[in-house]
Amino acid sequence: MNADSDHVEVPTRMLVHALIREDGTVGADELYTVANTLGMSDQQVRLCVKRLVTEGRFTHEGRGRKAELHATTDTLHALAPNADFLRHAFQQDAGLAPWDGVWHLAAFAVPEAARTARDALRETLVHLGGAPLQGGLYVCANAWEPYVEEAAHRLGAHSALTLLTTTDLRRGDTQEPAELARLLWPLREIADRYDRLSRITRPRLTRLTGPAALSPATLLTIAVELAAELTRAMEPDPLLPPQLLPHPWPGTRARELVARCWAALHERDQGETRPALFRLYADITREAAGRAAH
Repeated sequence: MNADSDHVEVPTRMLVHALIREDGTVGADELYTVANTLGMSDQQVRLCVKRLVTEGRFTHEGRGRKAELHATTDTLHALAPNADFLRHAFQQDAGLAPWDGVWHLAAFAVPEAARTARDALRETLVHLGGAPLQGGLYVCANAWEPYVEEAAHRLGAHSALTLLTTTDLRRGDTQEPAELARLLWPLREIADRYDRLSRITRPRLTRLTGPAALSPATLLTIAVELAAELTRAMEPDPLLPPQLLPHPWPGTRARELVARCWAALHERDQGETRPALFRLYADITREAAGRAAH
């Protein structure tokens, strides 16, 4: 059981992704050690690894705890956009990404025969921060076109996609941008997730900045827990510009706490084969800290 005040549920698949090293590998011994610390059984991990290999997301070499997983190029590529969004969030927090008043819209008309592609495109638009306006029409406050087009090409639906921008968006009698944002996105629910992220992060920050020694497995466990909760908070977040959000916005405070945790993790970790997650988050954290210093 986790000793901190809020227990973090970490999906097994997310654990595997979080432990990918700089060279694209995941060591089985490290994977099982951290999984056991998080309360996962060896069987649970084995089944997840088997699924990931079957799906073509990883290849597998060796047996037992001496085995090694190798992430495929597609797997590494799929994880990359999350870093883009995290960087953008920190830029917004620092006031470096002001809104230009432009709404970005995407519309599609995919036939019933291609229902799978249609559903996948709809899910992608929501994941990218879009809100439905009407059937097949979605709006975002950020310039999402490259991500939308990449997804449409991948799903074979690019010819059915229409992209446009406007500075004149109305829903009924509502036209003021911040009011539209409250109408279109579940901001209270998103704020609650960030409040939880802050609760999760504070006790871990205390441990990381305290005098007690922490084992490599403990550091990895904290890193994975933070990554899981940060993902849980940010995945449904459309990353609306600060001008469209209530003030103060709990996402800004939560990300600041996470950044401090990652700085402490990076300072404590001396491993030569640490997960790429350490470097990625530490780099983004340093970028944010550098901007704050100036």
